Amino acid sequence: MFPKTKEVVMDLTSIDDLDFFEQISRSQSLTEAARNWGKSVSAVSKRLSALEARLGVQLIRRSTRRLTLTEEGQLYAAGALAILQQKTDLEEALSTQHGELKGSITVHSSLGIGRKHIAPLLGEFARQHPLVRVDLELSALPLNISGTNFDIAIRVGGLSDSRLKAKLLARNRRIVCAAPSYLDNAAPLRTTRDLERHNCIVLRENNGDYSLWRFGERGQEYVDVSGSMISDDGDVVTDWCMQGHGLIMRSTWHVNPLIHQGVLQQVLPDVPTPSADIYALYPSTDRTPRRIAAAIEHLRHGLAARIGA
Repeated sequence: MFPKTKEVVMDLTSIDDLDFFEQISRSQSLTEAARNWGKSVSAVSKRLSALEARLGVQLIRRSTRRLTLTEEGQLYAAGALAILQQKTDLEEALSTQHGELKGSITVHSSLGIGRKHIAPLLGEFARQHPLVRVDLELSALPLNISGTNFDIAIRVGGLSDSRLKAKLLARNRRIVCAAPSYLDNAAPLRTTRDLERHNCIVLRENNGDYSLWRFGERGQEYVDVSGSMISDDGDVVTDWCMQGHGLIMRSTWHVNPLIHQGVLQQVLPDVPTPSADIYALYPSTDRTPRRIAAAIEHLRHGLAARIGA
């Protein structure tokens, strides 16, 4: 029994203390951390106990469901992250002469654009740069990455935070469209008020006024639409629209490819709508790591090709 346990612990102790704890601090539980390493929970716990014994402080309050950092643990995690980042930046600087990118990139994005565009583009980037480790997290709601471990956040619409830089990736706005089969049998659409006589498929998102479709350059005009179908999933409402059930108002990043294919048709094209441009947000530092800048540039070129004008 003892040799087997010793073998696992020795394998984990080959990981640098700073790297070990930085990864622990980003995990929701020791179970999650053990799963990421492919090791047992007991092995990770023993490795953590050995680190705490060496430092003479408790770093983590353990529970069966959740992991909580002590004040000392927060200090150690922040310092570990800063030192590891300096190490990565140094290695990246040394590899510049060979044209290689190296290190990790952590990206946060909302679900819709993340699944449809960001994930495929990051897959291309990882294939082109095999020494870069890409970590993508998707969530239903946007996240302010200031003070987090994320390197890049993808946002539809900007985020006002002086601690972040913003790089425009693609122009975007929300437009109204429908399937040709719906428009062939529908009442004419000449003004925004005509929308009140149409079946509008409503997307419920971000706990906002989802039945209000906004128009004008600053969204100063709005129409309270209604219809027979509503969902909290953007792909679902788009599928319903393609089936001819009614009108939708969606971002051009979502519907432009379908419009180019003739599957959907934009209506009220001369009526302006507020912009909702796509940005990459990243920490405002003196020097942006080369791998981060390269990833952002790859996303910018890739979105232009995938979305179109």
